[in-house]
Amino acid sequence: MSAELLINVTPRETRVALTESGILQELFIERANRRGLVGNVYKGRVCRVLPGMQAAFVDIGLDRAAFLHVSDIATDNAQPAVPPSLAETTLHDGELTTRDTVDVEQSSVNSITELLRPEQDILVQVIKDPIGSKGARLTTYVSIPSCYLVYMPNSGTIGVSQRIEEESERDRLRALVRDLMRRRTGANLSSGKGNNGGNGAAQAIEDGYIVRTAAESVSEEMLLADMNFLCKLWQSIQERARIANAPDIVHEDLPLVIRTLRELSGTEIERVRIDSRDTVRRVLEFTERFVPELAGRIEHYIGERPLFDLYGVEDEVQKALQRKVQLKSGGHLVIDQTEAMTTIDVNTGAFVGSRNLEETIFKTNLEASQAIARQLRLRNLGGIIIIDFIDMGSDEHKRQVLRALEKSLGRDHTKTHISGVSPLGLVQMTRKRTRESLEHILCEPCPTCDGRGTIKTPDTVCYEIFREILREARLFDTEKLLVLASPEVIETLVDEESASFAELEAFIGKPITLQVESMYSREQYDVVLM
Repeated sequence: MSAELLINVTPRETRVALTESGILQELFIERANRRGLVGNVYKGRVCRVLPGMQAAFVDIGLDRAAFLHVSDIATDNAQPAVPPSLAETTLHDGELTTRDTVDVEQSSVNSITELLRPEQDILVQVIKDPIGSKGARLTTYVSIPSCYLVYMPNSGTIGVSQRIEEESERDRLRALVRDLMRRRTGANLSSGKGNNGGNGAAQAIEDGYIVRTAAESVSEEMLLADMNFLCKLWQSIQERARIANAPDIVHEDLPLVIRTLRELSGTEIERVRIDSRDTVRRVLEFTERFVPELAGRIEHYIGERPLFDLYGVEDEVQKALQRKVQLKSGGHLVIDQTEAMTTIDVNTGAFVGSRNLEETIFKTNLEASQAIARQLRLRNLGGIIIIDFIDMGSDEHKRQVLRALEKSLGRDHTKTHISGVSPLGLVQMTRKRTRESLEHILCEPCPTCDGRGTIKTPDTVCYEIFREILREARLFDTEKLLVLASPEVIETLVDEESASFAELEAFIGKPITLQVESMYSREQYDVVLM
């Protein structure tokens, strides 16, 4: 399936769209005032240690303290073969996903109070951006990705992506990395220093690498160049961490455009179109040095029509912010995103089929499974996801729909897990969440309904005003009252509820004046004593 990257750059915002066969699949957005933090390394300071949660909160210089669980703390006596954050992962857009799988053996974990204390300085890396009211998620298992390798100081392991299917190629890469590590150790020993300027043999034992999917068939020279680059970068991070005063950032990941090219270098990207001359120059410098196979596919778009308009990306983004998703058959999805979970309801809508009801339902669910997989990627929905397919009587149809969903999710770079069909006929699944969804990036809760999605009717507000008037009249001695409310509520009071309003005025024995406030929302009102 042909894929293209479309990159739109403005002074304050960068957007990267991934299209497959001309259809938008994923959208990444980075704004100057809200850059992603995943992959950044900080020298943090422990704020609080919570034995009951086996976790700590660490100040890394953000508005909210970041969260560090005991399982993400490296110790001398309990080191897994691979950091937990890299278990069953690869890297995509700076986040860790399910495509490169590595076996992990987790040893017994120490108590958090044995490992950390308040006011302690600690080197940490962000593995999950702040989402909603939650702070960033941290680990002390630092991992630094490049095009072909992920460098893991203090892990002492070599892993190879399981997406490289040929066992002979996996063995070649593993042996090659091991040999390169051994040669680097010898060179460091002969120069009298290791990667930290200390004992080279000791450092070599601690180093580890994961060979990424993009490394398939690459030469020894390219892997060695990656290895040298990563080791030098780690040395500079350590040096900056040594002199930095916590909390402070000691390493910032690449900007969105370069980061995306790095993570997608192993995929079938046929063309990269960029509408910024400066960005094209920086991208060419990066690709010629690190991803030479992509250099010839970089194109500067100079057309008069905006790049995203040309490919229909802007329209797709607007559709991705709506609850309802139309299917080609006439059916539709209804997607509701809440803090706890995302629910997706499948409906036949206008699709009536041509044979029988069971066949109509089956075809609708098959089409919905593909649309759902695309919407999860496009909207970047994560966490718990509940899918309510239309009820099917045939067990074979249920299996085929589930297989279709799994196949469609196979192209998703983010880790997903389907737990099957529940007794209520609901498909339960999870999708790893490391950054905000598209809706949370582009939108904010409605100030009128406060994110509920509904507001009170004018009648409901009128009755609330009546009760408030009675309350005020009983509690306070006043000559008259003034009601301030929105135009539609005042209109309801003087029209449909005029009789009730007159009865209330007679009951309390005091005149009530109505005043329109055009700036008030429907649910906003005031009863003023005069």
